[in-house]
Amino acid sequence: MAARWLAASAVLGRPVTDAEAYPHICGRLLAADNARSGRPVLMLRRDCAACAQGRHERLHGRPPAARLTTSPAPPERTCTMPDNPLLTAALAHAARGWHVFPLRPDDKRPAFPDHPADDCAGRDPRCRAAGHHLGWEARATTDPDRIRRAWSARPYGIGLACGPSRLVVVDLDTPKDGTTGPTGLDTLADLAAAHGTVIEPTYTVTTGRGGTHLYYGHPDDGPALRNTAGERGNGLGPLVDTRAHGGYVVAAGSAVAGRPYRVDLDTDPAPLPGWLATRLAPAPLPPQRPVVVSLPTDRSGAYVRAAITREADRVTTARAGERNRALYIAAVALGQLTAGGSLTAEDAESVLEQAAARAGLGHVETARTIRSGLAAGSKRPRQVAA
Repeated sequence: MAARWLAASAVLGRPVTDAEAYPHICGRLLAADNARSGRPVLMLRRDCAACAQGRHERLHGRPPAARLTTSPAPPERTCTMPDNPLLTAALAHAARGWHVFPLRPDDKRPAFPDHPADDCAGRDPRCRAAGHHLGWEARATTDPDRIRRAWSARPYGIGLACGPSRLVVVDLDTPKDGTTGPTGLDTLADLAAAHGTVIEPTYTVTTGRGGTHLYYGHPDDGPALRNTAGERGNGLGPLVDTRAHGGYVVAAGSAVAGRPYRVDLDTDPAPLPGWLATRLAPAPLPPQRPVVVSLPTDRSGAYVRAAITREADRVTTARAGERNRALYIAAVALGQLTAGGSLTAEDAESVLEQAAARAGLGHVETARTIRSGLAAGSKRPRQVAA
């Protein structure tokens, strides 16, 4: 039992002897300096002597009071914070101001919504309350009550929405299938050296497959940064992806396919280095030609023109992190008019594409969102009286 007592001493920050009741250490973080692995370890129920003693007592009965050496253990199936390391981790992330949402247990995919935007029929309570499809980014929260309700229900993984959290996460991967070669960390280190600098310490997570997530604060000025992948577009290079607005990462405390994500350096995220912000900035927009939509000069034409202006403004004035959602809502509204025959699909797409470009949204993401929104709107046609 000595190892358990040593762990308890390290986690609680004070000496623990066998002269006192077993302390509960489940859900507490063992610092890297005290862990055999050299990395911070989130203590689980199986590592907690008090939980083990409690299980023994429930199976075999409590010993006489004179021999009692354990503090009362919580019931086996309760979901209090010490019993639920995923809940503990989710609340800790939210306390930093990071917006979290549930992932399917032991998986990277969001648990909610359980349907794509194209198939949204308004049956999901949150979609119904919002009046439109509500994706994972809009559902991400820092509300402790919502977090407790979700993670007390099931052992969800923890997704962290980068945009609302004002984070840019650099994902450094390793070669797949045991092949050798430069890693994502090598690629980033070479890029930093080419800019006359090094990779400074920041909040760091080791992924389930041995990769690394470096967390940085999103710049306060300049364009909203989006996701990048490898060498494509404005990507950084082989085995280096980034997640920002419109993206999420699996947060520390979660596991995917049985492989845990662990905090490697627990510190505040450093500001995104200027050279990285420059590399990740979206390409400047080409000159925009005004979209000319031919509409009748009667009352119905005036109504449709006002609707077009309103929905385009919705997209261009949306806050960073809310622009893709605003684009979807606008596409639904114009999709209803398209289905009702008051507006052509080509004109609706052109108006929305230009608004999205002015808002700084990427081309691939824009096309997908517009397509989904128009399809959803077409299910509820809206006709305009002449």
